[in-house]
Amino acid sequence: MSAPCMRSFLGLLALAGACQGSALAGQWQGVVSGRSETIEIDRASIVPAVGGATAWSRIVLDRAVKDPGGSYDAIHALNLYDCKSRRFTTQRRAYFNGDTPVREEEVARQRANTVAVGSIDETLFNVACRAVATGKLALPSVADKAAAESTAGVRPAAIHADMRTLASDTSERKLTPVADTSPVVPAEKPKLIVLPPIDKAAAAQAAAAAGQRSASPPAATGVTPVPAGKMATPTAQTTVATESPADKRRRELHYANSGPPRDTRKKAAAGPSASVESQKPVMLRDIPWSYEGDGGPANWGRLRADYAACATGKRQSPIDIRDGIRVNLEPIKFEYARTQFRIVDTGHAVRVGVGAGLGLRVMGKRFELSHLEFRRPAEERVNGRTYDMSVHLVHRSDDGQIAVVAVLLEKGAEHPLIQTLWDNLPLEPDLEVAPEAAIDLNVLLPENRAYWTYMGSLTTPPCTEGVLWMVLKQPVQVAAEQVAIFARVFRSNARPVQPGNGRLVKESR
Repeated sequence: MSAPCMRSFLGLLALAGACQGSALAGQWQGVVSGRSETIEIDRASIVPAVGGATAWSRIVLDRAVKDPGGSYDAIHALNLYDCKSRRFTTQRRAYFNGDTPVREEEVARQRANTVAVGSIDETLFNVACRAVATGKLALPSVADKAAAESTAGVRPAAIHADMRTLASDTSERKLTPVADTSPVVPAEKPKLIVLPPIDKAAAAQAAAAAGQRSASPPAATGVTPVPAGKMATPTAQTTVATESPADKRRRELHYANSGPPRDTRKKAAAGPSASVESQKPVMLRDIPWSYEGDGGPANWGRLRADYAACATGKRQSPIDIRDGIRVNLEPIKFEYARTQFRIVDTGHAVRVGVGAGLGLRVMGKRFELSHLEFRRPAEERVNGRTYDMSVHLVHRSDDGQIAVVAVLLEKGAEHPLIQTLWDNLPLEPDLEVAPEAAIDLNVLLPENRAYWTYMGSLTTPPCTEGVLWMVLKQPVQVAAEQVAIFARVFRSNARPVQPGNGRLVKESR
């Protein structure tokens, strides 16, 4: 492999097509071909994995797509296939222009997707899982082995690249499936788990062998071990004991963890330090933050240690804006102009990135515009009133302070700039679109630039405080249809109102 290719993608296992003439050139097998794109899987990249296989697939377009990092005409995706449960998870995505790498991106979410019967995903799934099941795998090259060793033990970043959109749109795209001789891997029916009869004596002996203290020593049980699959018959020496809830829980943990029971009973508090420990919030590990369920706003502060401010902060956002003092606030000097943009569905919001040089000046400081995000409904409330949507324009100063301008959106006339954004909404989460169209953010601002201002926080984890909020008082109109389009993507992505805690709110006279 050439040095530039090694530098660009060292650590990507079997990156097909990275360099012509190399061992990673790939053995591409066509799956679907159409007028505008072809979908292929690289048989040389199929590698056994726990419970299944990993493999690279790609979409080859008949046109070049413009991108901030350079034009590309192919998207490669590394998928992990769970052959038993018929699910797949995308781990990486890379963009190419011919054989030249353009960029590799990581995305925020990693999701396990069900392989739909009759879909393109099923064809890719069958090729990968059959190759592993039959052992018909390509021999790795020296470069492949080096790449595999460099990534050993490293969990791939979450990257989305499933092709279900193409599969659901085959009638319009007129895609023609390529003949696939691989047999369909049938879905296994769930099996009932049958637990063996409880053998407390054996469990206690296993605990003693492991150096752990058993709650019920063998001598004290009075229970004769019963062979698996047979019922115990009471005798004169058999004592029928009533199992306590604590012992029942210990037994369940024993079988669930396939090991000797542990002493899971809580110890009595031994002074002030123990009581302080008991007051600490229980962390919910490995749960991503979201707007509902266990990862919802009520639990944000318990998901990760660096999210603690979401629960303990005293200057959190959003708030119900009321009782502001009317003063002569300094006008916000917006430095907006026409700009190219990038739009992506992050899984939490529709985010729009913009070009450099845009920003605002207020309170003697300049803030550079980073991006804007849409919320539904509006997170901000005004004297208890909720608006249909809002857009947050996020800025950052040279010293790292964040300033957010919130524009309230209410149903009315169609908004041309928002329609341009909606016209370019990505078809899938985490897929960034960089259209040729340009936007002028000045038309997103209301004619009256009066505003409320207060100090708050980010409205998403880690809920960092010290954020300067400026909420424009005059709402901007958007069409009901435009609100409905956003609702198709996000049913709700607004954090609940947070306590004001006596914060000062100022508003323009």
